[in-house]
Amino acid sequence: MSKSLKHPTTFQQQIAILENRNIIVSNHTFAETFLSHTNYYRFSGYILPFYNSIHKQNLPAVRFEQIAGVYSFDEKLRSLLFAVIEKIEIYLRTQIAYYSAHHYGPDGYMDANNFNNKHNHVKFQNLLKKVIDDNRKSPVVRHHNINYGGKFPIWVIIDYFTLGMLSYYFTDMKNRDKAALASNMYNVNYQVVSSWLRCLTDLRNRCAHYSRLYYWKFPAIPKMPKGETYKSDRTLFSQIYMLKYLYPDKKTWEKDFVKPLASLMKKYKRYISKDDIGFPYRWKSMLLK
Repeated sequence: MSKSLKHPTTFQQQIAILENRNIIVSNHTFAETFLSHTNYYRFSGYILPFYNSIHKQNLPAVRFEQIAGVYSFDEKLRSLLFAVIEKIEIYLRTQIAYYSAHHYGPDGYMDANNFNNKHNHVKFQNLLKKVIDDNRKSPVVRHHNINYGGKFPIWVIIDYFTLGMLSYYFTDMKNRDKAALASNMYNVNYQVVSSWLRCLTDLRNRCAHYSRLYYWKFPAIPKMPKGETYKSDRTLFSQIYMLKYLYPDKKTWEKDFVKPLASLMKKYKRYISKDDIGFPYRWKSMLLK
């Protein structure tokens, strides 16, 4: 038998619940304002790192401001990461579309023979129909529907792929094509790039949907290139370390990401724990080497 849903609580009641969990709320006005801007259920996820590992139901005394600081850090980190992921996405779409167009023609993606044996072309066609239908009011889609009978060159349609669909497209390419792309883009083998695309999709979706990155274990572990000594895991730092390889402009990586990240870490250092996001002691030098 299923349980009954819980009754809704007021912001004042939510504060009382937090206080009963040994969270010190010294400024009720601040706490109420914060909770009125942040879903309580969403905020409660940021309490997890403070649980006593032995007695899961008991919290050591922790200040509300401490948890709110972690929340704010996570919020700003997502924005920083999303800007980096955007540049990576555009680069990947450009490179994959360019290669596909020059090797198989503008609409070569419509031919199942241009993919590997594991490719499910019916599923792919359905995905294409969905992205076209979802964007049917777009001037670009309308233009191609009216003037080209609903045909789209790869360099146009690829901009409407989700990142998950882009990952799917790359994975289903012929091995020789994946190998050429992976070598040209990153000088690695295609299995590494396939791994990166899977992880990038997970990371991008968490950022896009405002999901928690702090104290989060990612479902996939990014593969490292041959010769890399760092052992990746499911922590946030491993995802960020992967971005170092994926970022297309190596000359601006430090300015665009590492320096802003260092500033963010410094600003919130009294609230956060590097262990909770998998950051090693020399994390900055690792991202720059």
